[in-house]
Amino acid sequence: MNNRLRELREGRGWSQGQLAEELAVSRQTINALETGKYDPSLPLAFRIARLFDSSIEAIFLFDGE
Repeated sequence: MNNRLRELREGRGWSQGQLAEELAVSRQTINALETGKYDPSLPLAFRIARLFDSSIEAIFLFDGE
């Protein structure tokens, strides 16, 4: 799944660590999300969307068949 997480995070001037603190996850989780190695759980996807005042669909772009 592709996502705009890095773009949104950098737009706020946040490091991966700062975003991780905001979401109560590890920096490694943020890195894995941004590089597409990990898809978020539904509760985490909702927290990310709320944090960036956006919809889940606007952040996470499904590229499946």
